[in-house]
Amino acid sequence: MGESKTARVPTPDQHAAVPFWRDVRVLRWLFQLAILVVVGALLYFLINNLVTNLARLGLNLSFTFLNRPAGFNISEGYQVLQYDHRTSRMWHAFAVGVLNTLRAAGVGIILATILGTIVGVARLSRNWLVSRVSLAYIEIMQNTPLLVQLFFWFTLVKALPRQRPGEILVLGDVTLGPLTIPPLAYFSQRAVALPGIEIHPSFRLWWPFLVVGLVVAAGLWLARVRMKERRGEPPTGQFWWAAGGFAAVLAVGWVLVPGAPVSLVLPGLEGETIAQYTGGWILSNTFQALLLGLVLYTAAFIAEVVRSGIQSVPYGQIEAATSLGLSRQQQLRLIVLPQAMRVIIPPLINQYLNLIKNSSLAIAVGYPDLFNISQTIGNQTGQNIQVIALVMATYLVISLIVSAIMNVANQRMQIVER
Repeated sequence: MGESKTARVPTPDQHAAVPFWRDVRVLRWLFQLAILVVVGALLYFLINNLVTNLARLGLNLSFTFLNRPAGFNISEGYQVLQYDHRTSRMWHAFAVGVLNTLRAAGVGIILATILGTIVGVARLSRNWLVSRVSLAYIEIMQNTPLLVQLFFWFTLVKALPRQRPGEILVLGDVTLGPLTIPPLAYFSQRAVALPGIEIHPSFRLWWPFLVVGLVVAAGLWLARVRMKERRGEPPTGQFWWAAGGFAAVLAVGWVLVPGAPVSLVLPGLEGETIAQYTGGWILSNTFQALLLGLVLYTAAFIAEVVRSGIQSVPYGQIEAATSLGLSRQQQLRLIVLPQAMRVIIPPLINQYLNLIKNSSLAIAVGYPDLFNISQTIGNQTGQNIQVIALVMATYLVISLIVSAIMNVANQRMQIVER
């Protein structure tokens, strides 16, 4: 018998080198490079065409127009940044618009979150009437365009009665009576005046106590929770411990700092024929309409997010809490909502971002937000391309900051698996 010969399998080193035009990795890189070159050439063509046409019209893509005198009034928000149309520049007006947008979006996010949480919990109520009213609110708000709602609320606000000095309200030709004691708030078709906070120069010495108070409150909160965990008890009472520590630190700072850092200012009325509000927090009719529209519209979507988050918690958790003797309110606060937040926060981020972007509809009711003021700047300077680019970049930065903050909160709420 002859010897059997075993076939030898060639090793990779024995293979001939693959030509680069047949190497998959090289082809992938070449394909991506070709796409990049095509896209770059297209962008160059568009930008070059834009610059050429602007030069033909005597315009350019520079942002030097921001140093031109503004020359136009802004109805609100100018006091904070000390804007004066006679001396301020375009960039100053743009900054006022950013501040007004942050004001509307910030207050809107807080109020929409509170209202949306209440409506979402009420949607799951065992009370038939409460549940159906919440459902009706959600369906009406979600299925009505926001722009239509803004016009509705603006018309409603403008329908409020007139108000004059020395009178509570004037409805047509009927005066409801003179003012004997200055009220805490005024409501009229022009604006709403509420009590406000006035910041004094001594605040710069008092604000460190504010920061220390927040740190102390957080420490007391965590200490109370850990103490309850060691005892095997449900974490309760940590809010009052944190609030007490925060108030104590602020009180110490108030005593040590010379002069009151802040004070409560009540609104007042001046003028003979037209009421002029003085002091306090004055909300114009445009801001009221915008805030009502944003809050009520966004709260309807947040309510559905909260409802779905609560229903995602396994029912066995509720049964276990019931067996421990926890009330329905304690179950919701201590068991259900902490677990539901892991499901609620991701879609909640989208609703916050939608509210910020929807605030650009303020131009429909005349509120001087970022987009409204930018439109005026673009009309006066003719540099609409740069203005729109600035507006887009500003909204992008604001959205990214809010998204980053909420993503950090979302990571802290997630279950860490070992």
